[in-house]
Amino acid sequence: MPRQRTNIVLIGMPGSGKSTVGALLAKRSGKGFVDTDLLIQRDTGQTLQQIIDAAGHRELRRAEATVLANLDVQDHVIATGGSAVYSASGMEHLRTDSLVVFLDASLGTVRARLGDFSLRGIAKRPEQTLEELFRERYALYERYADQTIHCEGLSQEAVCERILHITQPLS
Repeated sequence: MPRQRTNIVLIGMPGSGKSTVGALLAKRSGKGFVDTDLLIQRDTGQTLQQIIDAAGHRELRRAEATVLANLDVQDHVIATGGSAVYSASGMEHLRTDSLVVFLDASLGTVRARLGDFSLRGIAKRPEQTLEELFRERYALYERYADQTIHCEGLSQEAVCERILHITQPLS
């Protein structure tokens, strides 16, 4: 028997608002909140950037895949790292009991919010530009999303409201 989908998973680029909107959404819906980037840092004892500096972007993606595969919560909002969508098994695991919402922010918005992204702990190839990373990930976000929220011009509170509206049966 399939598990009931009581979780809301937020996916999207770094800077799209997953952590901030996730915390607001958890508070407004009465759900718990999990930020998988923080779980990675807790499990490894390192910041995301330290993992990349020491072992490369693939190691960060591996650590993220492990965290996703082991996540077992109900009635939570889950803010994933931007690279969560590279783990097909992790995303399929999340989809068993979660509605996946893509926070679709433009490249310009992401760039403005990130500023100097070289210290942010973003799992990308060393030579890869932010534009290339954005294009590469966009198709993956679309593939895994059950719902998409177009965030352009919306406050984080307005994004939260839209998610609450589309997830009423989960709340």
